Amino acid sequence: MFEDRTYENLLEEALGMITEDIDKQEGSLIMRAIAPCVYKIAETYVQLDNFIDLVSGDTAVGEYLDRVVADYGITRKEATHAIRKIVTNGEIPVGSRWSFNDTIYVVEELLDTNTYSAACEQHGEIGNTYSGPLEAIENVNGVTATLTDIIASGADEESDHNLRERFFNYLRRPSTSGNTFNYREWALLVPGVGDAKVFPLWNGNGTVKILIVDSNMEIDQTLETAVYDYIEKVRPIGANVTVDSPGEKVIGITANIVLDGTQTYEDTVAAFTSALADYFRELVFETYSVSFAKIGSILLSTPGVKDYNSLLIDGGTANITIGETDMPILGAITLAEVV
Repeated sequence: MFEDRTYENLLEEALGMITEDIDKQEGSLIMRAIAPCVYKIAETYVQLDNFIDLVSGDTAVGEYLDRVVADYGITRKEATHAIRKIVTNGEIPVGSRWSFNDTIYVVEELLDTNTYSAACEQHGEIGNTYSGPLEAIENVNGVTATLTDIIASGADEESDHNLRERFFNYLRRPSTSGNTFNYREWALLVPGVGDAKVFPLWNGNGTVKILIVDSNMEIDQTLETAVYDYIEKVRPIGANVTVDSPGEKVIGITANIVLDGTQTYEDTVAAFTSALADYFRELVFETYSVSFAKIGSILLSTPGVKDYNSLLIDGGTANITIGETDMPILGAITLAEVV
């Protein structure tokens, strides 16, 4: 907005206001008197530009974005901790602490014989990632423990990107009286939920189905109960709500590739797999077709790939249609190196 308010332009304007009978050359008294003031004014314009970015919904970050969306009753979703299942070979006390590296789990309750629920002390997705043997922080003689199932997934604090998207969705999709937008908004308020799709009247009058994915645009069935419980508290009377995860449409890809020598085969496959995963995430609840041409374009633009041939998606060369209640899942990727 203030791109033209540079030091050079401001200095030229200031000197232009001084009569020609006064020496205004570089190094002159008037130049040396004006220049520091002009520099500080130019600095102020830079700060004004930054200030405007910090109070606009499309550019604000951190606490400033929190303040923008708070005016509309929206708050950033806080991080939550994972609840995991611990299986032992003997009795352990509730409240005992177990760890893997720096991640600590605190036993909360006995679920079954030698099976306990435990909360991760660290908030966020870190509590979801590991399964395996745990070490006792306090001495528990002769008892071993293994971290197994996820009872409730931990979620990171909502990112600026996701909060901004939720804010814009709120503005663009007015939600009133239990309409489709209302149910989607309610689902998105639950920590860990990244997106949702609503199917009104899916099983007759008064029925609503909501499909959800996590903040990584992946299936996480542990979120279903949390979303259902929240919507049950706020939904209109008489609505019959079902919360579910999308079905999986697994898609496998094969191709022959010619490498250009700048990357190893392993790094090339990893880069292609990562780019495909990003593409599939973009499709969830938005586009119900996987493009053959798009996958070819991704493959050709993958670092290390010089050329390719014999590309097949699920054994064919056509676009793959995804059902409206499904999402694409990346299956086996087979890239054969040819000369």
